[in-house]
Amino acid sequence: MRARRAFDDVAVGDEAPVVRHVLTRTDLVAYAGASGDFNPMHHDEVLATAAGQPSVFGHGMFSMGLLGTAVTGWAGAGSLVRYSVRFRRQTWPGETLVTRVVAVGKREEGGRRLVDLDCSLANSDGEQKVVGSATVALD
Repeated sequence: MRARRAFDDVAVGDEAPVVRHVLTRTDLVAYAGASGDFNPMHHDEVLATAAGQPSVFGHGMFSMGLLGTAVTGWAGAGSLVRYSVRFRRQTWPGETLVTRVVAVGKREEGGRRLVDLDCSLANSDGEQKVVGSATVALD
């Protein structure tokens, strides 16, 4: 397990390493099983297209989790204090999802050393799927 990033080693404007993930139908089925979210729009092509969708689409919480993993992978396990997102677009099987996490502020509050982050998940064409913010506590 990676240790937490050091507060003094982070500067406003620093970016976390990009995480790329090609969304597969297997991801959708595995996430449905793990989460209990068996909405057929995520796994049944016939019902999804009958409902007017071009295909099945990804779970929003899977996308949120992928982005959150990029945040904690950079900051370290146990560092997440706050995490909030908005879902902007659906994700589709075959899309490459790309994270972006940027340090936008540093502060000390209540004895904790905090870093505020802007974060987003987009496809390889730059279409934003999830946008949000996070705060991490660093040593």
